[in-house]
This record gives sequence, C-alpha cells and structure tokens, in this order.
Amino acid sequence: MVGALESAVGRTAVAARVGVAGIGLAAYWPQFPGLRDEIERHLGHVVERIGRWAEVVAAGLVDTAPAGREAGDRFSREGLDLVVIYAGTYATSTQVLPIVQRVGCPVLVLNLQPLAALDYETTDTTTWLANCGVCPVPEMAGVLARAGIACQVITGTLYDDERAWGEIERWCRAAAIARTIRSSRFGMLGHTYPGMIDMSTDVGMVHTQLGTHVEILEIDDLKDRVEAAGEGEIAAVVERAETTFALDHDISHEAMNWGARVAVGLDRLASDFDLGGLAYYYRGTGGDRIERIASAMILGNTLLTARGIPAAGEGDLKTAIAMKIMHELGAGGSFSEFCAMDFRERFFLMGHDGPAHVAISDGKPALKELKVFHGKAGGGLSVEMRAKSGPVTILGLTQGTDGRLKLIAAEGESLPGPVLRIGNSNHRLRFEKDLPDFMDAWCALGPTHHVALGLGHRLDDIRLVARLLDVPLETV
Repeated sequence: MVGALESAVGRTAVAARVGVAGIGLAAYWPQFPGLRDEIERHLGHVVERIGRWAEVVAAGLVDTAPAGREAGDRFSREGLDLVVIYAGTYATSTQVLPIVQRVGCPVLVLNLQPLAALDYETTDTTTWLANCGVCPVPEMAGVLARAGIACQVITGTLYDDERAWGEIERWCRAAAIARTIRSSRFGMLGHTYPGMIDMSTDVGMVHTQLGTHVEILEIDDLKDRVEAAGEGEIAAVVERAETTFALDHDISHEAMNWGARVAVGLDRLASDFDLGGLAYYYRGTGGDRIERIASAMILGNTLLTARGIPAAGEGDLKTAIAMKIMHELGAGGSFSEFCAMDFRERFFLMGHDGPAHVAISDGKPALKELKVFHGKAGGGLSVEMRAKSGPVTILGLTQGTDGRLKLIAAEGESLPGPVLRIGNSNHRLRFEKDLPDFMDAWCALGPTHHVALGLGHRLDDIRLVARLLDVPLETV
C-alpha cells in the first residue's frame, strides 16, 4: 500500500479507443489500377500516426454501402471514444453514414490531401483521384449534421502538416480524458458541509450524464483502515512527507504520526474501492476518534491528489470531477475558491484549506500543524502553497436549472507577490476582465463556489473534453 503513495504528476495511463476507417469508391478500382493500393498506403499512415496516441480499431478501406454497414457493426461493438474517417477519395454518404450511425461518439473527418498541390500539366486521373478527398467532405458533413451526429472536419496535408496532426493528437488526448471520466469511480465520504447547498449533487445525474460511478462511503470504512495501519506503513508516509514538503519546525511528533496513519487508511480506502477521486467531509463530535480522523485527512488526501486521485474537501463531488479533468490534462487541478480581492493590484486571492495539488506549487509546499481549522472541528496537519507564476485556468462543474451538469472555465494569470501564510493554499490570480466585471460574469454562470485550479491556458483542450463528454461549457 505504501508504495502507491508515491507522488506522480501527469495523466493516468488510459488510452482512448479510436475507430479508424478510410473511404473510397469501389467503381474506381477496375478503372484506375493502383489507385486502391495508393489510398490504402495513405490510410496506413493515418492508422500509424493515430496509434501513437490511442488504441486503434481499424476498419480498413470502406468502398461500398454494405462495407459501411459492416464497419459500423464492428465499431458499435468496440466501445469507441472517437471515430476517424479518412477521406481517401470520393465516396458516397451512404457509405459513411452507417459507419458512425450507431456508434454514439463524435466523428473526425480527415480532409488531409497527400500532395500540397497537383502538377496540373502532368497529373493523370489516378493521381488526381488519390488527392480528391476534399470532394466528399461537404457531403459527409451535411448528412452527419442532418443525422444529429457530432462531426469535426480537420483540413490540411497528410504527411507534413503538424498543425493538422497536432489537432488530431489533441482530440485523441481529450478522448482519453473523457474515457477516464466515464470509467472512473468517485468516492463520496460523509456529506457536504452543512448549509453549502450549491454543492448538493444529483448523484444519479453524475451516473447518467457522465457515466461516472459514485461510491457512497461511510466514515467507518475509513476508520477501520486507519486502525489497521502498520507502523512500517506509517513510517514510510512520514518519510514521503519529509521528501515532498518543507516541514514546519513546530509540527509535533503526535500530529505527524497521526496524519501519516490516516494517510495510510486513505490510501487503502482508495485502493479497496478502486477510487479515481474523492469528495469528503465529516465533522465528528467532542474530540472523539471520528473527529480526529476527519481533521487529519489533509496530508493523505494531498498525496492522493498528487497521483491523480483528486480529493475535494467539504464534500464537493462536482469539483472533484473538475479536478480530475485538470489532472488528466496535465495541468494539476488544485482545490480552490475565491478568498479576497485586491483592488489596488487587480487580482483575486484564491485558495483553500485542505488538500492541494503539489504539482502546481511554486517551490516545495509547506506542511504545518494548525491548532484550529477555521469553520471545522479540530486541528492538525495542513498544506501551505502557492501556484507557480504564469498562465492558469480555473474549471468548475455545476448544475443548471434543468439539473444537468455543465462546465464553466476561465483563463488567467498567477502573479508573484506576497500571499497569506495561514497554513492554506493561496494564489494571486488575475483575469482579463477587471474584478467587478469578472465576478459578475462568473456568478451569472451559476457556479459551485469551488474550482479546480491548473497551470497553463487550457480552454481549447477543455472544449474538446466537454464535446466528447457531451457536457456544455461556458466561459468568462
């Protein structure tokens, strides 16, 4: 169990399943010998490139409507995240529609011409047909739109266009993230912080809209695992904490050992229930053992967050999911909220008590012992850090008036300068809009009051993930 506590930064090793088919017209093959071989060679290049980023299910070259139905039958059984159609030459839309009609995932149409330009004086019909993939693309796009099938055309050249291939890679990476979210199991330990009804989550909607499983956990599930922690496991977590954090000299031996014991319990909980994320809050009473466990979860949940099992405090399940998306983007995804405003230098102070994503920290995060947690029972170890300076993105997940989930996001900048040193994460964040305009616009989106904070400007990638999850995205 202890080895699994090692901090790791970056995406989970889940690949998207991408169906790839080429299209052509069977009537051409006897008329123009060598044309089919040429198009299949180009299709092989497409399969090889996409295979660098995804698990490919290859349907070969579809050249008749019956062949399209056969490819569609296969794709419908494969659990695909994305379908890619390579337009090798002209083909009818009746060949293409059955390939994707029953798959139920977005479609990329690759309008990638092998040659950048034709030699108009010498080009024969065979060479032209091997470079006329643009011809069926508007037909495909129109028919798929009428069928209500999400379709994105990517136009460029086949062999030397890194802009086009970079876009295809982004789609494959986003499809992997969507697959991760759909296949993840999130734990709900305890309940939301009393009174924070913005964080109330329709668990059924998480299951039905995202396909994400929510496992309802009891505090006793954690208590049993905390009590079963061995001394060797506890010592290993202490050693890991001494490596990961700058330890405040006032941390008591008792607080460190207790925090490490609870961290072992949390790791076992995540392993035993196969959790990909966690939302938690439990108060306890009167300094009893349950209260002591609930107030000692920050160290363990920070270590879980660092290795891609994001832990959101105050029972905020929606933000835990947003944190998972940001982590899978390689951005981090640290639990945050708006804390204060600086009208002199035009920035928001954002952060939170509880777990943070150490990958975004400017330098080593500090581990401190707090005697009192504001607004919560007890005291214990807490993480103090600030985000690295530079571009950042905040991502929230909320529910609209129709009850359905939606993502909200904004890009900004993390600024250098002093922050509060109170044992919490704190970040100086500035957005393009001034403070009043930004806050008014953000609140108009109906947010949950927490967000996932990640490094880099990530809106373009988030848009793709949202499309693949079929979740609306609104931005400021």
